[in-house]
Amino acid sequence: MTSETQKLSLPIIDMSKAKTNRKELAATVVDALENIGFLYIDNVDGVDYDKLLEACRWFFGKPWEIKKNLLRKHWNDDNPNVYRGYFPVVEGEPSRKEGFEFARDIAPNDPTVKPGNWFYEPSVWPPEDGEFPFREFLTKQYQIMHDTSLEILRLTSIGLGIDEHSFDDIFKDKPCTTFRLMHYPPWNGSPPENARIEDGKVVTTPDHTDSNFLTLLATFDYKGLEVITADGKWCEVEPRPKSLVMNIGDVFSRMMGGRFKATHHRVIDIGVDRYSVPFFLEPAYDGDIGINFMSKATGSGPEHVVEPYGPWMIQQVKYIKKYFEYKVLPEF
Repeated sequence: MTSETQKLSLPIIDMSKAKTNRKELAATVVDALENIGFLYIDNVDGVDYDKLLEACRWFFGKPWEIKKNLLRKHWNDDNPNVYRGYFPVVEGEPSRKEGFEFARDIAPNDPTVKPGNWFYEPSVWPPEDGEFPFREFLTKQYQIMHDTSLEILRLTSIGLGIDEHSFDDIFKDKPCTTFRLMHYPPWNGSPPENARIEDGKVVTTPDHTDSNFLTLLATFDYKGLEVITADGKWCEVEPRPKSLVMNIGDVFSRMMGGRFKATHHRVIDIGVDRYSVPFFLEPAYDGDIGINFMSKATGSGPEHVVEPYGPWMIQQVKYIKKYFEYKVLPEF
């Protein structure tokens, strides 16, 4: 591989045509998920990219004393939150990033949720001074991302030739979806050896696949995202103004028996403060993500094996992939 990274041209889904060109978009979605695993989503009504970037800068620019009060319990034992909230840059890790994340809150003491199930712990929020409507704005953006994700899944269903609402059920009741603001500070001084890769490059997030179902990502105008193609070469995903980058995770790929690609990707240090906003669509804790989903949807084929999302996800992120921000999560 040469030192100059190839550029990757992704398929484009224009959501303004979701009603008028539904079958055409559906075919493009399925083709992209079968062959590349990444695509651009254009013209998502209501997504405010400028304000999302402003939200990132507003939050990560806050003093440590404010962010400390939102830290997960692992980093601040005085805090009750173990899953939601803020996580810091951890020195020595090849993932050089800090993040803030929240979710859709459920009713307190919901009888269907096991005590201690941190997937459903309440979100924590920074104090506001009227400078920026942080919580109100992000809560609205969450709903737009959620609705967009489900519309994409409906297009996917059409492209697969199954009922348009085949995926709806596992998301409609208490999805575990996470909405996250990300800041990737450039490396100061010499990065650790585990962050160094080929051609003298340095990562701020190493090679991985997402573990969740589907990801919508605002990259703004920042480069740095690279994906691996079918021929094994790393290619740069060009920023596309006012568009989302979409990819799927291990859950969706597994449900489809590998027909859809959970593509490996990474983030390269670009020498400046980089921001992004990923929306990680996740089923409900008890949502059925068992293999051979198409057998369930069509009534024919290999047996569909029922499996709830939550226990599978915990096994993946805590014990198999051992992500630094998840491997410390408590049992319940």
